[in-house]
Amino acid sequence: MATIKYDKNHLTELLLRSWSLTETKMSSLAEHFDWVQRLNDETKVVLKRTSLSECGDWYYDVDVGEIRNSRGTFFKITGVRESLNGKTHTEQPIILQQEIGFLGFLCKEIDGELYFLVQAKIEPGNVNKIQLSPTIQATRSNFEQKHGGRQPQYLEYFVNANDDSVLYDQIQSEQSSRFYGKRNRNIIVITQEDIQISERFRFMTLGQLKALMEVDNLVNMDARTVISCLPYDAQIVSNWPSIFTDKAFYNSLANSNESELKRVIRLLNDKKMYSNRTKALVKLNSLKEWHLDDFKVYGVNKAFKVGFFEIEIEGREVTRWHQPLFEAIGMATLGLFTTVIGEERKFLVKLTEEVGCFDEVELGPTIQMEPNHHFDRSNAVELLFERLYKAGDQISHNVILSEEGGRFYHEQNRNVIIDVDTKYLSMLEIPENYIWVSFQTLNQLVKFNNILNLQLRNLLSLLRI
Repeated sequence: MATIKYDKNHLTELLLRSWSLTETKMSSLAEHFDWVQRLNDETKVVLKRTSLSECGDWYYDVDVGEIRNSRGTFFKITGVRESLNGKTHTEQPIILQQEIGFLGFLCKEIDGELYFLVQAKIEPGNVNKIQLSPTIQATRSNFEQKHGGRQPQYLEYFVNANDDSVLYDQIQSEQSSRFYGKRNRNIIVITQEDIQISERFRFMTLGQLKALMEVDNLVNMDARTVISCLPYDAQIVSNWPSIFTDKAFYNSLANSNESELKRVIRLLNDKKMYSNRTKALVKLNSLKEWHLDDFKVYGVNKAFKVGFFEIEIEGREVTRWHQPLFEAIGMATLGLFTTVIGEERKFLVKLTEEVGCFDEVELGPTIQMEPNHHFDRSNAVELLFERLYKAGDQISHNVILSEEGGRFYHEQNRNVIIDVDTKYLSMLEIPENYIWVSFQTLNQLVKFNNILNLQLRNLLSLLRI
């Protein structure tokens, strides 16, 4: 790969300009919509429910108590039990997939503007066939071709990336309520080389991607998490106030706050150090509130179940296979409060513990509520969110977006960002596990792994400049 040396100031300007552009000489949003629709019309997808006994080489291994395939690859489903102060707090099925995969965007400067190479990808659990994904979205088993499929396109740009071509490279967590310690490598690479573009790939600006995120279930979870990791140097951002329409958001990105950063890290470390939670992997059939039969894994009043499927999809590395998928029962709500404090936009994040969390606790959004949960009447933050949401008051974002369709069947979340009027804040008692932080603080924290959870990263990816 050719060596690229971008001036840091120029690169930040490219990122900010790309964020602001929704229409360019090269492409329009309408053209991107038409492209997705055409591919949807042309692509065959067949998904049939089946039983575990008919699910290819998948079976329940009674000796270890997990659902797995005969090759021991792909992923496994087992049980997890979490205890709090010695008493069972949570038990559920969970996905074991320890390998780290690639989630990556390839970028290129074209006619003075920065573009991201976007893939129109179909996953078996997608609610609507095609969703826009990163340039590469592949498990290690995929790109090492353990399933016998083709190697993912453009893999060489990520495997052979050098220091000068990498904008971001960090291992981040996945859905810790469904995966046990699962992480993927979020990576963004820039190139100057000529790229042969396949029909299922297109270049888009960051602004176009963010505009498409406002459409239900169009931009997938993997694209959103990678976009949320883009680095913005505060000192350099401060040179470009004219690009921002929201002055408070500009201040939130252009100003570093070392004391705020230290406070967040201290709160996280205290939570980890004094935690009384323990967890252990257990056999699926030992979970008291869950049942396993030949057609599903299920429980009463649970947020999800597990089903078994026969799948056929054109245009993928492997076109026909069987596998289990986790199915949400209802729709989760993910919410983020933002407000202006001292002329700077702040975001209310919460210290969030999940059963599969790799490192005990991460920063999550203001609201992270499973489909079978309800607002906590003793929590002033949740009560205010419920009140403002029901009233449709001060909502800046409200969109239904999917979880990753490779493991989840038709799972959708409502993603809501509410710009809270300061008149409410004087009456709001913030619990100790919440903290107001700037965008720059969050952008500094996402440079490290296992600090911002997937749900928070996905909400941050929606923000407009």
